[in-house]
Amino acid sequence: MGQIVEITDLAAPELDVFARLTETQLRSRMEPEKGIFIAESPKVIGRALDAGYTPISLLMDRKHITGQGAEIIARCPDIPVYTADEALLTGLTGYPLTRGVLCAMRRKLLPPLEELCAASHRLAVLEGIVDATNVGAIFRSAAALGVDGVLVTPTCGDPLYRRAVRVSMGTVFQVPWTRIGTDPSQWPGWGMEQLHALGFRTAAMALRDDSLSVEDPRLCDEDRLAIVLGTEGDGLAAETIARCDYTVRIPMAHGVDSLNVAAASAVAFWQLRRR
Repeated sequence: MGQIVEITDLAAPELDVFARLTETQLRSRMEPEKGIFIAESPKVIGRALDAGYTPISLLMDRKHITGQGAEIIARCPDIPVYTADEALLTGLTGYPLTRGVLCAMRRKLLPPLEELCAASHRLAVLEGIVDATNVGAIFRSAAALGVDGVLVTPTCGDPLYRRAVRVSMGTVFQVPWTRIGTDPSQWPGWGMEQLHALGFRTAAMALRDDSLSVEDPRLCDEDRLAIVLGTEGDGLAAETIARCDYTVRIPMAHGVDSLNVAAASAVAFWQLRRR
């Protein structure tokens, strides 16, 4: 059994990680090896543990200690389990706990770009996608539809933001990912050069009159293909599209001109999977 700690003081500093630190503070941008993220629900926490992430502490509705949180506690016997009833925990965090369980975990160092690319034939590249729901949904589609890895540009939202992790259902721990560049100036120029040097052809998902259909057989025939997806509002930057080998669109009916980026990613991942 973990170290069960009954919460008596909502201002206790050990609870800051769950209630008072911002996502940026948790991330510790200047020292990523010291960064922390929050995983929610037993299933998501379990997937993080399976992937080798180190737990720091748990926050749990008291009723789940012997219920759906029991297995997680058994897997984390040496960390504190802070607990109280649901109403008090909602007052602490400001929202109902998903499945009654939160876990603070240490980040890992991200793999080098070259290492991730060497083991991949299909990549998703997320350019400036800032909505955590979309980031999480894209990871879930990537995991389900055979994408080997995800690259996020310097202006993209963090895949380990709390909501992104939750929406991904923990698949963010199953699909390898890393950043392609650390400064906005490195994308798309430097980043595209790296992808091409590592043997990838690039496909920009964009609404252009000269776009290829996503069903074009030349795309599936590519041994290594990076599928580049743009931000929610304006889509991909013109420079990014110009630097890609292909510009690709999804044929649509009823006058619909576009899909949400997460929905479009699922269509593209399925159709462009390696045959």
